[in-house]
Amino acid sequence: MQHPQPSPSMRQIFVLVFSIIATLYLLTEVLSQSIQIALLASWFLIMALGKVNGVSYPRMQHGLIQGISKGMDAILVLMAVGALIGSWMAGGVVPNIIYLGLSIMSPDIFLFAAFIICSVTSVATGTSFGTVGTAGIAMMGIGAGFGLPLPLVAGAAICGAYVGDKLSPLSDTTVMTASLCRVSLVSHIKSMLYVSGPAFLITAILFLFTGFAFDLGGSTSRAEEVMATISEIYPIAWYMLIPALVVVALLIMQMPAVPVILLGALLGVVWAYGFSDKTLTEALTTLYRGNVISTSDSFIGILLNRGGITSMLEVILLVILALGLGGLMEVTGVLATIANRLQHWASTPGRLGVSTILAGVLGNMLGGAAYVALITASTITGKNYQAMGIDRRVLSRNAEAGGTITTPMIPWTDGGVFMATTLGVATGTYLPFLWYHILVLVISVIYAYTNWFSFRDENPGAEQKAVHPQA
Repeated sequence: MQHPQPSPSMRQIFVLVFSIIATLYLLTEVLSQSIQIALLASWFLIMALGKVNGVSYPRMQHGLIQGISKGMDAILVLMAVGALIGSWMAGGVVPNIIYLGLSIMSPDIFLFAAFIICSVTSVATGTSFGTVGTAGIAMMGIGAGFGLPLPLVAGAAICGAYVGDKLSPLSDTTVMTASLCRVSLVSHIKSMLYVSGPAFLITAILFLFTGFAFDLGGSTSRAEEVMATISEIYPIAWYMLIPALVVVALLIMQMPAVPVILLGALLGVVWAYGFSDKTLTEALTTLYRGNVISTSDSFIGILLNRGGITSMLEVILLVILALGLGGLMEVTGVLATIANRLQHWASTPGRLGVSTILAGVLGNMLGGAAYVALITASTITGKNYQAMGIDRRVLSRNAEAGGTITTPMIPWTDGGVFMATTLGVATGTYLPFLWYHILVLVISVIYAYTNWFSFRDENPGAEQKAVHPQA
């Protein structure tokens, strides 16, 4: 028998959101507890609201499981990337990339180069996680060798990683958004280019001039020290890059991400056994425990002693708890109530664009993953686009802005936790340098209120054209 969807009032939702925020602050900031404990406590707050509105526990448990299942792809990728980082560090793959970067790059243009390299990698592979777990890790090592602030380097790497996550036809979020919004993949990407193109160019210029503005005196000598230490530990040769080239090539060929990354991790084991002082047992152990080397250089130890599936366990737990939170929000009717309120508020094209972006942000904040955010962003205000004669390509473009782009900007989402854990930089410290993300949001809002590049659907079936502002 089908049960009616519960509908909590907006007053109840305001109390719930305030309670969750207060709980997160109290446990993490005042009592110094982990964010995982805070999210688990938030489960009980939502369950309490569900019980008040007559939702049975079996139904809420089903919502929990359904919510968590939406993020299983991300969880599998997290485990695979953890294993890859551990074996690539042990096998000398990432150290060789760091050595190469330090030897050929100038500190002045490094931030610009890091952004471009990560952008190209993400567009070619379609994965932000894979890009940060490979090229991003290498960029952090090179940037540290040049003496650049690590949050700034992380910002450049993450910005580049999300260029492809948002635009690549190989990206799961890009394909998912086009499907949810019922537009063709090519049309969706073309629509996003009106926003992402200017954002990409401005971001590239900002990183270029920021690099020139830094006083990096003495950084070259530190880079030479890092190169010397790496060359003492690992052989420096072109064949040390083969695992990375294989992984990138297979991802470009649209092979599934998880098995490709795991294959790269196994190649790292072969390299660790063949080209370093690791025994086979030690090389295999790096998949789970990560790389461990002994060095008198503490910086090199921090740089290279990392990775392994165990390094991702806290991240995976956080993702599970955040996704469960989103599942509870959905089954208790919280998301539906917010959706109805946003639909009524979105009465103008400007408000409509903002409401779609806000729906994506709420999906990330309450669901903890881009998959949840894209569903909320694409469904909450979809009917309003049709009613106003605005093409669904604008809906898909705004859904990506609110759903995909904001994921690494929120500390407890799968993207935010992965970026912070993998790069070793807290979300709050790299957030001010996510210039690409900020520009995408700002430009999207400007387009919504000015009607710039807003496609109209006045003649269904006819070719749609961009509407430019009147002079």
